[in-house]
Amino acid sequence: MTDKGIRRILISRIKFIGDVVLTTPLIRAVRSRYPASYIAYLGDKEAVSLLEKNPYLDEIIPYDFTKPALFEQLRVMLEIRRHRFDVFVDLFCNPRTAILAYSSGASIRIGKEVKGRGKLYTHRIRDDAKPKTAVEFHYQYVKPLSVEPSGFRTEIFLTDEEKKEAAAYLKKSGIDISRKIVGIHPGATWPAKMWPAERFAELIEKISTELKVQVVVTCGPGDLKLVDSISERVSGNAIFLGTLRLRSLAAVLSFFSVYVANDSGPMHIAVAVGTKTLGIFGPGEENIWFPYLPPYYEASAGHAALRKDVVCHPCHLDFCNRQGSGYMECMKLLTVADLLREVKRRIG
Repeated sequence: MTDKGIRRILISRIKFIGDVVLTTPLIRAVRSRYPASYIAYLGDKEAVSLLEKNPYLDEIIPYDFTKPALFEQLRVMLEIRRHRFDVFVDLFCNPRTAILAYSSGASIRIGKEVKGRGKLYTHRIRDDAKPKTAVEFHYQYVKPLSVEPSGFRTEIFLTDEEKKEAAAYLKKSGIDISRKIVGIHPGATWPAKMWPAERFAELIEKISTELKVQVVVTCGPGDLKLVDSISERVSGNAIFLGTLRLRSLAAVLSFFSVYVANDSGPMHIAVAVGTKTLGIFGPGEENIWFPYLPPYYEASAGHAALRKDVVCHPCHLDFCNRQGSGYMECMKLLTVADLLREVKRRIG
């Protein structure tokens, strides 16, 4: 495909924090291929806030899922048409985004080959079923634009002011940013992805008493009961932060030495701001959703995905369906000693 007529490009990954972060290498690659084009990004209002200040984007179009669906769909549809995009790259490809792509007026509409709605795209992508990371998967969707994979590192661009505010917030919370900090994120979107709360509590105790470093616990909007249950067990050996806006969280995470997190959005944010990250995996596939290892990242980057093999992996379930001793076996097999050993290696 030639560059002729491609002046305005819309990239869309409509949902999920981690997935949006995982598209940042693609954004950079599209800009490299089309340096003079106007490039915009459409996605969930909260998730795409992480793309603010991204120098490879001209505009972010937020989709507000807290508003009535019909009205927000119509508002976004009209906004997209107003821009007169030449290209719509749909990286999510559900019925909502397929309709948005079709109604955009873009002459080039790229999306997944799905029975029925696949006809709404001019270029339909069929996955070749070969093993690939989430970043590599996304790159398939810009191949019709002659965009080749040119990088695999995720990135979030923070301003000096945002970092300054994060430093002040941490200081006010009783945290000394001149000392090493281990961050803990015990939450996740689904219960099957969550390491047991009592093990997080034990890990916090051991990091604090054995490694003599500060421990800070982060949480999302739905994690308050979980965090309270951990707080009751740790005898004041950790500082618990409140729920933060995503960009504020990203700035805070940039001050951490190590971050231990379940497979979740904050895990991806931590990597993107350069913090050594330990991802805890159970039902998900770390070879897809943790693309932060060699050959894409040097071993010195300090990232690792931790998972124990079980007969049911990968199950992709939101709730474990096994009974008795097999219930949440993938998480139970991962011990506090396993996590503590990896934290020690990174703390030094």
